[in-house]
Amino acid sequence: MTTLSPDAIYVFLGIAIILIIASILSKFSISISSSKQSSLFNEINNTLDSWWVILIVLLLSFFLGHFGTILLFAFISFLTLREFMTLVYSRRGDHNAIAACFYVLLPVQYFLVLMNWYGVFSVLIPVYAFLLLPIISAISGDTHNFFNRNAKIQWGVMVTIFCISHVPALMFLKIKGFDDNILLLIFMIGVVQASELLQTIWEKVLGKRKILPALSHHKTVSGSIGGILSATLLAATCYRITPFNPFQAALIGFTICVIGFLGSLVLAAIKRSFGVKNWGRVINGHGGILDHIDSTCFAAPIFFHIVRYFWG
Repeated sequence: MTTLSPDAIYVFLGIAIILIIASILSKFSISISSSKQSSLFNEINNTLDSWWVILIVLLLSFFLGHFGTILLFAFISFLTLREFMTLVYSRRGDHNAIAACFYVLLPVQYFLVLMNWYGVFSVLIPVYAFLLLPIISAISGDTHNFFNRNAKIQWGVMVTIFCISHVPALMFLKIKGFDDNILLLIFMIGVVQASELLQTIWEKVLGKRKILPALSHHKTVSGSIGGILSATLLAATCYRITPFNPFQAALIGFTICVIGFLGSLVLAAIKRSFGVKNWGRVINGHGGILDHIDSTCFAAPIFFHIVRYFWG
């Protein structure tokens, strides 16, 4: 068990106070608002509920130290991989390849993160799994839509295991003059998730023009721009909990918000191609876990490598 630093405690308390106030205001607004306004506050309330889950689970994991954080995100990878594979799984011939994803690739990837073997964990899935999974599928002898089936499985592993594993990997970065890597993790998740919430608010307040209606029925041009820029400003104000100066924090915040936004569109396109709205029904009846962390999946490896190559 580890002890949180004073800075980390202040950050957690600050987030908790903000969430308490926002949750009270949101529920009060729902009770007095019109039906049109109520839809906005319901969306905000659902997002706040997911923030509470993130805050509580992260806090518990951090008290368990690096190992607890690894277990937490390995479990999240397991749940999101299950959501992904439930959607794409269609043939018995894929069973062995999918089993290898759950019982070989996932635990090995997180073991490598725990051991801080960057040279291996960074290539296990993009290189070795890329070669291994089609071999397993080929041995099954099922050639029907072979290429498409394996591409889906490889995509699922990349998003739900490889990308998510970069979140706890932040805990093992060695940064000169900066030892509280928990705050880096909070910064990355907080800014990206705040961007999602702020986009929702700006979408309702400002614009009606859809940015890509074929992919998302609610994302608008002004809402997306307003949310990303607002989250960028938030990142700049949070520079004190990072090794960055205000300009660097803003630039990095802008980068991960844009990548997160584009990642959410990519995963939305995958869902639409299968004719479904959500990946699952886990959190508050408002979609699956992957619906709530889709932007983080894409932002995490970008943030990790920016910090590692320029500050590590």
